[in-house]
Amino acid sequence: MDKPVEIYLYTLSTCSHCRAAKRFLDDCEVHYEFEDVDLLQGEERKAAIEAVRKLNPACSFPTIIIDGNVIVGFKENEIREALGI
Repeated sequence: MDKPVEIYLYTLSTCSHCRAAKRFLDDCEVHYEFEDVDLLQGEERKAAIEAVRKLNPACSFPTIIIDGNVIVGFKENEIREALGI
């Protein structure tokens, strides 16, 4: 990778696809931030769900944003392409 990329994940703590996405990004040694939406409460949770719906109307997880590109689900090839690896 030539330049650092911004990576943000909306995940669920109980989701195997979400865990796989995090594990894959860890293996790629890239920095990312995430929110386990199911562990949030109140207004914080409501805001996170609203943010996910704007990116992914189905509100499914993981919802991954890599430099503004939205990838819904753990799609390794799409993630690799977005990362440039």
